[in-house]
Amino acid sequence: MLRPMPWKLWMLDLAREQSPTLDHLYQYAMVAQDAGYDALGLYLEHRFAFECTPWSHGQGCVTPAMIQNLQSEFPSLQIVPFINLLGHFEGFLYTEEGRPYREELFTGLQACPSNPDFIKLCQQIIDETVRVFKSDLIHIGGDETYQLGRCDKCQSRMEGQSDDPKAWLYGEHFAPLAQRVVEHGRRPGVWGDMFLEHPGALESMPENTLIFDWQYQGGVAETSNKFPGFEVVACPALHVYNAIWMHTGLTEENVRAVARDTHEMGLYGAALTTWEAGLFGAFDTQFPAIKWAAEVFDNPSHEPSLIDAYGESSEWARLMGVELERLGGVFKGTKLRNQLKVRLLLYGNPFLAWMHHGTELGGDTGMDALAIIEKAIKVAPDEATKNASFFARSAVEAVRIMNEAHKHYARREADAAISKLTPLRHLFDTLEKLAKQNVERIGSSRADIERCRAAKRHVEIVMQRIRDYGRGELGYLPAFEVLANHRFMPHDQGCWWIVNKWANE
Repeated sequence: MLRPMPWKLWMLDLAREQSPTLDHLYQYAMVAQDAGYDALGLYLEHRFAFECTPWSHGQGCVTPAMIQNLQSEFPSLQIVPFINLLGHFEGFLYTEEGRPYREELFTGLQACPSNPDFIKLCQQIIDETVRVFKSDLIHIGGDETYQLGRCDKCQSRMEGQSDDPKAWLYGEHFAPLAQRVVEHGRRPGVWGDMFLEHPGALESMPENTLIFDWQYQGGVAETSNKFPGFEVVACPALHVYNAIWMHTGLTEENVRAVARDTHEMGLYGAALTTWEAGLFGAFDTQFPAIKWAAEVFDNPSHEPSLIDAYGESSEWARLMGVELERLGGVFKGTKLRNQLKVRLLLYGNPFLAWMHHGTELGGDTGMDALAIIEKAIKVAPDEATKNASFFARSAVEAVRIMNEAHKHYARREADAAISKLTPLRHLFDTLEKLAKQNVERIGSSRADIERCRAAKRHVEIVMQRIRDYGRGELGYLPAFEVLANHRFMPHDQGCWWIVNKWANE
């Protein structure tokens, strides 16, 4: 008989625009505590009000006072900070005060490890984190530092440094920061992906560094033995970031595989990661899965299935998490963010969703998706699940509306094309209301509210362009995807803004 997992953590992503109140944090902590997790990890990036970065405090960020209250109310639950001290520093870098720390101009998400001011800032962030958080573990980030060595300063420092200069640069940056955590009497945690790419960097890390091996496909059997001499935490994920809601099959496979490997390899423990509740994700739709994962960590063969763990919501979860995925195409699980929701809202131009998915969703696949989603709406038991389904329906409907408008536009039927697009105004108004409900109910993305407003404004711009140019007034009819683009310019028939892409930089 298996013993319970030695150590279990649920990591909550606050850095993708989440704006939880103290009451929301209490909800998260209660879920973690009741599910039997030893720790609640708060993935912070720029969403914490560090005193040393007063210029980065976006509205609704977590404050030191909130953490102190949370720790007082849940003394048996470790509240573990996940900070970022190189990669995923974008929330700082894209502010005016943070731009001097960047590795490259207006691209990527990494700061420069050769900038002495940035090093000083990292030290201040560590010192402040230790003052606020009582947990034994301080996670200092370290993942996805793909821009290592891009700037001239870093390239100069790397010359002649070992067989793997990037490993040297990475270790030169993180080892002193991890040691600073040790000197505070705490234990440093670091993501493991860059050590897999640059194993030489491990040689400089303090021996009590805890490596977090995140593998979201399958298990960790092939990776967690590649950190010799270090204790390892295995990290699966809920497949939410790459889904309209969640890929429940991929999630169950990943969590069970990681749990089995953790037990068989005698690893330190497991950490469930839950990423990116922006773009109409909501953590309260994931609570049953988070509780289920804690039980699977203790027993990889645990019954019930993930779908059954949703109880009265199981039929809704099956429709949204299984039936939609079976349609394939844009509903299929991949390693990337879901393309439909990203193209509909993330880039400020919802017509990108039509450009890439109009053919697919304009036909039978779109009809089948709507039928599944309508069933999900009927059985959704609460506001959280209904809103998730309403968003999915709206995304498909929006693409189908644009598809019909394009048919009229291509025949130079400008008035008919405009008439087809008119319902999109109401659609994005409705989504804005749902985004506000998600923020108020569970502290979801405030940016989603603004994205819906921006999408509606762009629809109105495109409608006006059709009025002005949809009958061939320019002497030619711009392609629909050209007319709908932010950079559309009348009389630029060759679209130089496409040809000369370097100018966008």
